[in-house]
Amino acid sequence: MQVSKQGRSVLQMAAGMASGAETASDIVEDTLAAIAANKDPAIFTVVTSARARAEASAATLRIREGKPLSLLDGIPVAWKDLYAFEGETTRAGSAILDDGPAQADAELVRRLGMAGAVAVGKVNMTEFAFSGLGLNPHHGTPRNPWSGDEARIPGGSSSGSGVAVACGIVPVSIGTDTSGSVRIPAALNGVVGYKTSGERWPLAGAFPLSRTLDTAGVLSHTVADAVIVDAAVRQLAAPDLRRVAPKGVRVIVPENVVWDDVAPAVGRNFEVALARLQELGVVVERRSLRVFDDVSSLGSRHGLLVSIEAFQLHRERLATSSAKQMDVRVRQRLQAGGKIDPMSERAIREARPVLIGQMDTFFDGNTFIAFPTVSETAPLLAPLEQDDELFAKTNARMLRNTMIGSFLGWCGVSIPNGVDESGLPTAFLLSGGPGHDGALLSAAMGMEPAIRTG
Repeated sequence: MQVSKQGRSVLQMAAGMASGAETASDIVEDTLAAIAANKDPAIFTVVTSARARAEASAATLRIREGKPLSLLDGIPVAWKDLYAFEGETTRAGSAILDDGPAQADAELVRRLGMAGAVAVGKVNMTEFAFSGLGLNPHHGTPRNPWSGDEARIPGGSSSGSGVAVACGIVPVSIGTDTSGSVRIPAALNGVVGYKTSGERWPLAGAFPLSRTLDTAGVLSHTVADAVIVDAAVRQLAAPDLRRVAPKGVRVIVPENVVWDDVAPAVGRNFEVALARLQELGVVVERRSLRVFDDVSSLGSRHGLLVSIEAFQLHRERLATSSAKQMDVRVRQRLQAGGKIDPMSERAIREARPVLIGQMDTFFDGNTFIAFPTVSETAPLLAPLEQDDELFAKTNARMLRNTMIGSFLGWCGVSIPNGVDESGLPTAFLLSGGPGHDGALLSAAMGMEPAIRTG
């Protein structure tokens, strides 16, 4: 895959602006040109050129005067099309959602804007964020940039975010992750994906999928870029997290559930990265985690919480004629959520805090859980478009590993760790417990070089 000049990190762009070698206006013009020149019209759904130029011009003046707002000042950012932009209609990947132009930016958009980030537009996604594969029959499916002659899936639901960063159009894109929707496209596109836990990042002004499980996240070139974005969201002028040396960090590798049907290259690259970490002094412990089996069993017996809440959100919409205009596979999954009985819902909601509590003693700020982000590399797109049964099986398999951490409220960072025999990216998922985002990001910065070497 070729990476253009725009395939630079936040730190590289910030350094260029600070030195005077380029301005925020130069960067935004390059970015808008890259969007226009890209041959895939399915990546961006909205390009906010006028807004981007105005924000970049203001950033140029601040930086020239030596008064940047943050390391994000003047940096172009793409947004998953479920975040509200003032004056723009939020589509959430749909052909039917139209509540008119938003009256205000989503809170995350506002906060990054206060840090000087330049909003260049909105990127594509699975309709209503309800799939891990990234297909969209309304706006097209972004092509995975690692594809050969035949297109491969981008992963979802933050499909456009993963592709926009991997293509080098923007250094960061903001997505959401309910069951894996940041980590999966990050893994399949060979970029970093950070999923937040709990209330770390606000979701006001973002179109929901599951009010219990929804979290925000970022796709970027490096973990350090994700840390910079995290600081800006938390309204800090500079990051307060520092890289932690790997020596002495404890990593638990589960031996159950997440290894079922793992592709040979995915498993091999994970083990190579793990060996490199051990060489640096990471303490690795392999063990079966009963909670993984319990989460899997709960879903098999009662259904999924995300399905229940997605149906509740769309219940009225499904009863109208406009439901026929939905992606048929999304509509079917939403309707299936309505078939989960109240007793099953109660069982799921009662079990969740118990299962989360069972892992409390694991997460002490120096202990993390690691396994492959997804069990395979990006599959071909065409067969999934043509075969509903294959789509359903592949979607379930793609979501399996990341769904566990989502249900348990974990934060996670997916880091590229090599490629398979076809040159397709694989990824290493490092997860921390609820509220342990700072410790996770610090450890991930320290481990990233060894994981990538693997």
